[in-house]
Amino acid sequence: MVSVALAAGLSFWSFGLYIDPLEQEFGWSRWEVSGGFSIALLVGALASPLIGRGVDRYGPRRVVILGAVLTAGSFLLLATTSSLWQWFLYQSIAAVFRNMMFFIPFQTLVSRWFDRKRGLAVGILGTGFSMGGFIVVPILQAVINAVQWEGSFVVSAIVTVAVVAPLALLLIRDQPADKGLQPDGDAQPEGEPPRPVVLTGLTDRQALRTPLFWVIAIALMVFFFGMFGWTAHAVPYYESVGYSKWWAAQLLAIAAGSGIITRLVFGYVADRISRIEVAAMALCACLTLSMVVLLVTGGSVTGVVFFLVFWFVGSSGGPMIEPLLTARTFGMAYFASILGAIAIVSQSGQIVSPIIAGAIFDATGEYDWALVMFACSMGLSLLLYWLAWKLPRPELPVVTVVTSAEAGGEAGRTAEA
Repeated sequence: MVSVALAAGLSFWSFGLYIDPLEQEFGWSRWEVSGGFSIALLVGALASPLIGRGVDRYGPRRVVILGAVLTAGSFLLLATTSSLWQWFLYQSIAAVFRNMMFFIPFQTLVSRWFDRKRGLAVGILGTGFSMGGFIVVPILQAVINAVQWEGSFVVSAIVTVAVVAPLALLLIRDQPADKGLQPDGDAQPEGEPPRPVVLTGLTDRQALRTPLFWVIAIALMVFFFGMFGWTAHAVPYYESVGYSKWWAAQLLAIAAGSGIITRLVFGYVADRISRIEVAAMALCACLTLSMVVLLVTGGSVTGVVFFLVFWFVGSSGGPMIEPLLTARTFGMAYFASILGAIAIVSQSGQIVSPIIAGAIFDATGEYDWALVMFACSMGLSLLLYWLAWKLPRPELPVVTVVTSAEAGGEAGRTAEA
């Protein structure tokens, strides 16, 4: 949770903090600055299947440790940015390494360790994502004010390598069997040899051949199109309608901080419903209303209050829908590989959204049409989740995962049925 908070706060939630400083220093347009984030997301998405396969083969722990060190190095590169091509290149490098210590390995880790209460466990992990916005963003804004944007990247590098790498080295274990446990903390009976890990699931290639994979992936794509597009431009939006930089950062932090509670609630509920798609439809409806409220009220204080209410509910399951849907639909045997394959599609929505929203602002001087775009994307996502709810789920074969120190940390899988 701590590692996810740092990764999310220093990268995802902080995007909007760099838009204005880079515009002022280099004279770049808003869509050019946003383009650096978008190109980075494209490269990171393309690398996701390889990262997923690496997690399945070598375990989350090794991938996270390596990712933390390389991410710190990429932050130092970003601190040396002096031209637009460097901004694009360094952001892309950072995106690949950041994915090695963020979404795929930690979702895989939690999903391996928990079964009966996986929803709540993923919800607790999701609070780390929210803490990244609630705690890290205001601190990072103060750091930027004190040492400029270049210094903030240096601070980010130091924090990443000093916190995430030691946590991964000392605390993370790839699966319960490494601690003599079964999933959910169940004890291994004394005197018995370690039980083989028996999972169910499709391979990534089998999952790709199902219509349900593509419906889910596209639903996630348009869902994240709206969520990420808004988050990347939330701070400049608030500034465009009259809020100070301080208040803009605080409003983003408040929206992020709400997830500390709402994601726990969503995780608790997720363990008690049979289809995550139904919950996803409700979230999309709330997010659509949140954009409509801002559009109608013009960002007034009253409008922002009502926006935050709808956003609190709608964003509660944001980063949790993807792993929960993946695990329930395609199983756990090749979870990281399938999650990486889905990420190529789902993250493509994040890639173009900031660029389009920035171009809309550059052309019109306001964000109204961007809000319309975000609302439409959430509505489309709702319809696609409904379609996924109606489609039948594939039958999952049983797979025995053999893990041992002799295997060098790698996992062998034998399909039994």
